[in-house]
This record gives sequence, C-alpha cells and structure tokens, in this order.
Amino acid sequence: MTMLSFRVDPREAADAQRWADALGVDRSELLREALRRHLDRLASEGDADRWATTPLDEGEQALADIADWGPAEDWSDWADATR
Repeated sequence: MTMLSFRVDPREAADAQRWADALGVDRSELLREALRRHLDRLASEGDADRWATTPLDEGEQALADIADWGPAEDWSDWADATR
C-alpha cells in the first residue's frame, strides 16, 4: 500500500475519529473506504457518455432478449412433491 498524507480541518478529523469509533474500525480504514467510494463515483460519472458512444455488440444485446422472457416459473408449490 502507498501512504497518503494530507491536512484536514480539526473538526473533520474529530468527526472522522468519532465515526471510526462508532463503526469499530480504524480511522485509516474509514478514510480508505471513503476515498475508494468517492473515486468509484467519479469514475462512474462518465459511464452514461461511454454507453452512448459505444453501443452494445450483438452478444451483449442477446442478454436483453433473455430479460424479455419475463420471470421464471414459480415452482414453490412443488416444495412438498417429494413427501
């Protein structure tokens, strides 16, 4: 792992420590998770544009046809068939 170091407002540091304590995790783990989630969100912001410029190929579109089949049959009433 690479270490990152940055400065924060004392109130934010206290809030981070309070949340880490409440969640039972180290403050570093709390901050790593927060950073990972934020980076994931930033990375996903361009997803809609990428979908619009890169249409699905035939194989990917085939899955949409399967979804149109509707829900699978309900076999729950057969649960006692082996009794």
